[in-house]
Amino acid sequence: MEEAKGVVKHILLAKFKDDISPQQIEELINRYANLVSLVPSMKAFQWGKDVSAENLHQGFTHVFESTFESTEGVAEYVAHPAHVEYANLLLSNLDKVIVIDYKPTTLRV
Repeated sequence: MEEAKGVVKHILLAKFKDDISPQQIEELINRYANLVSLVPSMKAFQWGKDVSAENLHQGFTHVFESTFESTEGVAEYVAHPAHVEYANLLLSNLDKVIVIDYKPTTLRV
């Protein structure tokens, strides 16, 4: 197995509160994506909605993935004023959240 050099993925699983409209969710996603242009250590952003047929989502409906060049980059992101402001807004609209940071590992066969 080979761990990616420095690269860190920041994964956020979200369940929005029931009273948050699709338009509000779209605006929150757009603001999340905009962090790439505001936080230098954030290199990429992707998101999607649950489409699994397994029904194991436990209520989580959205996944957000940010890419950083290092764990230090994630720390810079977490402390960045634009992230702090956005995180407070996002969290106030969520019923449940899970955040995981990991270094991708490739299995060599």
